[in-house]
Amino acid sequence: MRLAIQHETTYRYESPVQYSIQQLRLTPSNASGQLVRQWHVEAPGKLDTSVDAYGNTLHTLVLTRPHCEIRLRVSGEVDTLPLHDGRLGELVGGVPLEHFTCATRLTEANDGIRALAGETGALDRPAGLIELADRIRDCVAYEKGATEVASTAADALNAGKGVCQDHAHLMIACCRVRGVPARYVSGYIDGGDAPQTASHAWVDVWLNAIGWVSIDVSSGEFASDRYCRIAQGRDYDAAAPVRGTRIGGREERLQVTVRVNADALQ
Repeated sequence: MRLAIQHETTYRYESPVQYSIQQLRLTPSNASGQLVRQWHVEAPGKLDTSVDAYGNTLHTLVLTRPHCEIRLRVSGEVDTLPLHDGRLGELVGGVPLEHFTCATRLTEANDGIRALAGETGALDRPAGLIELADRIRDCVAYEKGATEVASTAADALNAGKGVCQDHAHLMIACCRVRGVPARYVSGYIDGGDAPQTASHAWVDVWLNAIGWVSIDVSSGEFASDRYCRIAQGRDYDAAAPVRGTRIGGREERLQVTVRVNADALQ
């Protein structure tokens, strides 16, 4: 499948920002089931390129002149292939598996998460991951705007509602309680009749007999050729598409538009 992707992020500020630095993880890489045909990132300044510890392409934007707006535009095409039961296989990024068993602020387990993790059967096969994903959705209904970007897995479980980021963090937290390596994935999906889901988050789980298995908790299915992965890490903070800090600006307004169009490969 060929995915044509357009992503625009605009920050507007109430007063001029004197200094800002943004870290962009907005560039896909060639990986299992994914081939980047073309990709372009446009920003209002020079982008310094590097690769982070997880193998993600990282662009750093530093603006030292006063500005009231930052507009980031991304566009490109990626060819994708189906993944059998979400199987990626390889260990991308060179980070030891043990790193993905350690809790983070966003995936710290409380009593509720430990109970949820204990209610699911074996997590050594793909079917067990689907069972856990279904259980998570039973506990946390999808509701746009129900949580914030800084909300934790425990926050979402306590509220009983959340979005794909929360579902992913809960899956990761449950896997880590069971000693199973799991990592967060940010990217895009062909949402069909639900274009608002085009910017998405899902999870990779390591199964010893298989390798990495990619699963979309919010839909209860394995990630496959409708998905374009952009970045991976221990949680959202490590794989966020855009993160930054600034001096000045006062109130901030954010506008994000993402479009994904899919065509079958000939």
